[in-house]
Amino acid sequence: MRKLLTKVSLLLVGFSGVVMAQQDPQFTQFMNNKLMYNAGYAGNTGNICGVLHFRQQWTSFPGAPQSFALTADMRLPETPLGLGLNVMMDKIGPIQTLFLRIPVAYNMNLLGGTLGLGIDLGMLQKQVNENWIQPDVGAIDNSIPGTYQYGVNPSLNKLTYDVGFGAFYSIPRKIYVGISSSHLPAQLLKTTDSVQYRVTRHYYVQAGYHLALDPRNEIIPNIMIRSDVNATVIDANVTYMWNQNVIAGLTYRHNDAVAPMIGYQHFTPKGMSIKGVYSYDFTLSKIKGYSGGTHEITVGVCYPLTKKKMASYGDERFLN
Repeated sequence: MRKLLTKVSLLLVGFSGVVMAQQDPQFTQFMNNKLMYNAGYAGNTGNICGVLHFRQQWTSFPGAPQSFALTADMRLPETPLGLGLNVMMDKIGPIQTLFLRIPVAYNMNLLGGTLGLGIDLGMLQKQVNENWIQPDVGAIDNSIPGTYQYGVNPSLNKLTYDVGFGAFYSIPRKIYVGISSSHLPAQLLKTTDSVQYRVTRHYYVQAGYHLALDPRNEIIPNIMIRSDVNATVIDANVTYMWNQNVIAGLTYRHNDAVAPMIGYQHFTPKGMSIKGVYSYDFTLSKIKGYSGGTHEITVGVCYPLTKKKMASYGDERFLN
């Protein structure tokens, strides 16, 4: 099992000579943390909002992937500018990545909704420890950190700048759509001439639509397309909400996992919303007999900067 995890982790890292896959963290509840993917979302709701996001993947594997994200954003008073914070940490086996970005967006009224154009600036730290288990004893790869018969390839620990761009459009309680890209510089990080890591650009398309069945029942289909050109992943989700409080849903990732989810959203008398959602991924790929499933939790808080008149059936902030 350890050898299998090591092979899987090597597929996720961008070393020279290794098959490349997507490097950014993967989250099933993508619809609950839009700022994580799109700088244009900053300030879109006009409120002060924050989200905590945690994912424990493949629980049966030692050193299995763990991902953590913290995002927050607000609209600067009396301006069209949105400002945010985006922190992510991702770890799988000997590989650890830290993202820290500050998104800034310009929000404008358009066709009854809000269009945000944003850029995020920050840093990216990539660490790869040489203390990992060789999947093939005696094999030598000079491009990967590790302890070999001839000696040790040094570990990788590099810090660099990071830049992303996003455009996000929404009409409250009706529709949203966003396109974005991360890691625009696509730097080459290296410890030696042989130990190198290529940061790849990632591209995202996300969209959702509100279908009100009646004043209390609502269905919201969501979709996320993620690609780094080498690999493309499509997540499709359907979320059901009752009375803007009870949340139930299902996410499907093609040939990888299906994930039911359940949650609850509470509104205080002052208009603050508190939301918690839990999901569990059932693995569908070839490792389903080993993975042990995946847990994911999000907790979000949103506080209105200005008092809004609420309709009798709910609040517009859930899917702005």
